[in-house]
Formats: sequence, structure tokens, C-alpha cells
Amino acid sequence: MNDQQTKDASMAASQSAVMKTYGRAELAFVSGEGSWLVTDDGNRYLDCASGIAVNTLGHSHPGLVAALREQAGKLWHTSNLYRIPGQERVAAKLASLTGLDQVYFCNSGAEANESAVKIARRAMHERGEPDRMTILCATGSFHGRTLGMLAATDKPANRTGFGPMPDGFEHVAFGNLNALRDRMGPHVAAVMIEPVQGEGGARDAQDEYLAGVRAAADEFGALVIADEVQSGIGRTGTLFAYETSGIRPDIIAVAKGLGGGFPVGAVIASEAVGNAMTPGTHGSTFAGNPLAMAVAEVVLDELGAPGFLEDVRRRAGIMRDSLQAVADRHEGAVVELRGRGFLCGVRLADALPAGDAVAAMREENLLTVPAGENTVRFLPPLVISEAEISLAVETFGRVLDRMVAAGDG
Repeated sequence: MNDQQTKDASMAASQSAVMKTYGRAELAFVSGEGSWLVTDDGNRYLDCASGIAVNTLGHSHPGLVAALREQAGKLWHTSNLYRIPGQERVAAKLASLTGLDQVYFCNSGAEANESAVKIARRAMHERGEPDRMTILCATGSFHGRTLGMLAATDKPANRTGFGPMPDGFEHVAFGNLNALRDRMGPHVAAVMIEPVQGEGGARDAQDEYLAGVRAAADEFGALVIADEVQSGIGRTGTLFAYETSGIRPDIIAVAKGLGGGFPVGAVIASEAVGNAMTPGTHGSTFAGNPLAMAVAEVVLDELGAPGFLEDVRRRAGIMRDSLQAVADRHEGAVVELRGRGFLCGVRLADALPAGDAVAAMREENLLTVPAGENTVRFLPPLVISEAEISLAVETFGRVLDRMVAAGDG
């Protein structure tokens, strides 16, 4: 057996020990810089996936690397039995940026949404309305993979084989205020909505709809939970996607981009809601540890730098205009452009599978992500350059040219 065969055999053995919960591409990345990833054999890939909307500032961002190294040399973990100064600083920033009051830290998006639901129900209990337990969610939603969030997520296939789902979740048509109002009542604790759906196909809820959700919740005495796990932390061009609607949610769930690649999530709540949570009502061993807080603080500071988000909006506009030009060239092959900012979706005609497009772009060293309703998502780091945007769109256009030509043939 030669060296390459030995390497391949060793890799196959190590992979066999990993549970098969992912359909992985045969790529192993070992380093990255900015918008680029490098495989173990030295190939470079333009990353318009960002670890599924996670690597906010790209790979190996100097500020993140320095903060993590500095903190790693001081202290990793103490648990939440004691004060964690980094939590207090990051919580103060998040409260100030949202106009809300209290922050609970966790480790992931699913945990953030799970925590948001617990907080909403507990708030109703403390308000003297314990029968308000139902969370109204939208069709096409994705809120995570815990048992509770599988019930909240509108994807029945994800629930197969996992037994009975928790009660207390209902789904209404996404973007339909009449459908929402028809389901409101004294049993509803909160409406949970993604301002821009990610997994559901980069569907934008639209500002008018979000304003209507807020008004309906106020009228019927319910809360509003904004699931900003994928759309938040600058991805749509504002710190949170709900901001352009002028509303203020009662609870915001955030994760993914908050740590720039380090696992961290948070739930931000108004004082009236957050005060329902008292010692012992919720918790997490690892949540808000000093390492996570060190990087989260840098991410928020970078996004808050003068002109940063304005430039994100400018470059995202360039990407959208360029994708629109490709769509115009292939009328009928591209159904519509979707999303907002750098949560950008291209819905393809059913005859052109989005998964095939993603695979073909990967063969040309461009990473993208498929989504529901036959949509290709472009989720680049927020620091992607104009030249890199041009390269990404040119690659997509070339792939689409081939797919359309093959279909005509």
C-alpha cells in the first residue's frame, strides 16, 4: 500500500466513526482567510456559504483571532454560578442596540429559539394567563432541531421517526395577516416569525407584514418573537432584519453570526418579559463562557464601526443587481430573486434542481447553500469584496448557462 492509499484508508476509517447525520461533500478544509477556504490538498474555494450564515467577518479575522487567543490564555470556563464580565459587556451592547433590556446566553440557534419559547410561556404564566401556551409559527419556517423546535418548524419530514411532537405549536400561512388573525386568541402566547426565512427559501416577510404581526399581537395580548438566528447580526444589511419594519419584538433569538464562527447564541427580551425568568427557571453549563463572549464582543464592535453596515448594503446591492442580470438572461430558468442583503436567494425553475446547481458551483470552487422551494442561497461573509462578488456571480451564470443548455438538449 502506497502513501496515498494509506492516507485514503485512514480517512475512510476515521469518517466511519462519525454518525451519518449529514450529507457531506468530499472536501476537507484546513485553513481560511477572508472569503476563501483552503482544502487539505491546497485548493482554494470562494466561500459564499459562510458555514451557513455564520462566518460574519470571514475566516481568520485578525480581531477575532487576537481576542480568542488573548482570552484562551486567561480563562475558558467558570460556569454561570459566578459573574462573567464578558457577558455583562455583550449583554449591555445587545440591549442598547435593540432597545430591549435583558439577555440570556446559550450555545446555538435551536437553543435560542427553545429558550425564547420558554420565556414567552413563562411570561404568560407570571401574567396570570397560564393557558396561553400556543406559539404561532409560519409555513416554511425553520427554527431548529430540538424536539420542541421540530414542532415549531414547518417541515414534517424532519419529524419522521422521532415520536410524538410537543404540543403548543401551530402554523399559519407565511405573510398572510388574515390567516394569522384568524388563529389569534386567548390561547396564544406568542407569534414566532423569521423576518427573512433562511432554510425556507430566503423568503422576505416584508415590513408591512411584520408591522401587522406586531399590531395583531398587541390587539390579542400576545408577544412577538423574532427568530433572527440566520437573518440577524448584519446579514441583511441592518443589525437585525426586523429593524426596517419599525417594530420592536418582545423577544429576539440570535446565534449563527454572533460569534463569527464560535458557537454562541442569545435571547434578548424586554424587561416585562425577562423578569418572568428567575433563578432556576432556565440555564446552561457552557452558555456565555468567556471565550464566546470575547469573540461576540469583537463581532458587535466591528459591525458597529462607522459605515460598516452601510457598505454591506452597498455591496449586497451590487450582488443582487449582478444576479438580476443573470436572471434576465435566463428568463424562465430563474423564477425570482429573494431575500435581503447577503441572505440572498435565487429560486430556480423546478426543472433545474438547486442542489445540482450548488454541486456544479462547488466543482468550480464556489460554495453556496441550497434552501427550500428549489432556491440557491448566497451567504457570503459580510466582508466579501466587489471583485469576489463578481467572481461568484460569473461562476453562477456559467453554471446556469450549462444547466439550461443541457435542459434544452
